[in-house]
Amino acid sequence: MEKYLYLAVNLFAISFPLIRSFEPKIRFASKWTALFPALIITAIFFLVWDHWFTVIGIWEFNPRYLLGIFIFQLPIEEWMFFFTVPFACIFIYEVLIYFFPRDIFKPLGKPFVFLMIPILLVLAILNLDKLYTSVNFFVGAIALGLHWLIFKDKYMGRFLFAYLVHLIPFIICNGILTGGLTPEPVVIYNNAENLGIRIWTVPIEDTIYSMTLLLMNVSLFEFFRSRKTIQSSKSY
Repeated sequence: MEKYLYLAVNLFAISFPLIRSFEPKIRFASKWTALFPALIITAIFFLVWDHWFTVIGIWEFNPRYLLGIFIFQLPIEEWMFFFTVPFACIFIYEVLIYFFPRDIFKPLGKPFVFLMIPILLVLAILNLDKLYTSVNFFVGAIALGLHWLIFKDKYMGRFLFAYLVHLIPFIICNGILTGGLTPEPVVIYNNAENLGIRIWTVPIEDTIYSMTLLLMNVSLFEFFRSRKTIQSSKSY
């Protein structure tokens, strides 16, 4: 049964959001035409990154907890991860919009961006010898900068709220994958390439990695949703 662990984490992440996608109030399923292109584009970027880091030994996957199906040296469960987890995160994003119509975090959007970008850039430069830390922080800073250039603070408050809430299931799922409940981790990190700071068993860098993953999905989701809205208005 051990070989189903990573698969089980994926299914756990997506199960409730998928079941509740057809709930009549939030109507998450009706937004899939904007969601799926966002998931696919973001997944391509992260899978390329993931493959590169796997090849050069930044991390590896423990066969003990895998089905044994690999595509481009990545287990099938890792491919699933970049769809199941963002699907669940965008569901959280939409649920929070429904239950909190007022964008309560909007005033924090600009300070967050203008504080995080220099912090991430400085940390990346100071840790050029640690590839996961430096690349991860550089990419996070670029993602924040691009989002701000395109959208300003239109969605940043909503994103921040979802990001903070998502940290709870994120720590649980990632904690399982990094050995929090098992004798060996599912994902094995080369600690020479990160800061060695962990939340439970989760490398601190993963919180930025997850931030970028969620931000790219939110940015593209809102872009495709706005295009759909414009096209629908024109049809009338």
